[in-house]
Amino acid sequence: MSALWIANVKVTDEEAYGRYAAIATEAIAEHGGVFLARGGKYVQLEGRDRPRNVVARFPSLEAALACYNSPRYQEALSFARGASERDLMVVEES
Repeated sequence: MSALWIANVKVTDEEAYGRYAAIATEAIAEHGGVFLARGGKYVQLEGRDRPRNVVARFPSLEAALACYNSPRYQEALSFARGASERDLMVVEES
C-alpha cells in the first residue's frame, strides 16, 4: 500500500533550507518517492499556517520510513534544523 509524506514548513533560512531541499530531493527519489505537490498555491483552513507544503508518494509506508532514516536524508535534515519550522507525517493511502 502506498504512503504519502506530508510536510508543512515555514522556512527561516532560505540558503540552508535550499541545501536541505537539494539533498532531500535525491534521497526521496532513491527510495521511490515522487512529488505530488511542492510549494504552490494553498488555502489554510485550520491549524498552523506554514507557507511551504510538500506531498510525496512512496511505494509503501516502510519505504517512506526507510527514506527518513537513511543517512542521505539525515544529512539533508541537518540543514533543515535551525532553518525551518516543520511538521512531517507519513500516512498510508487507502
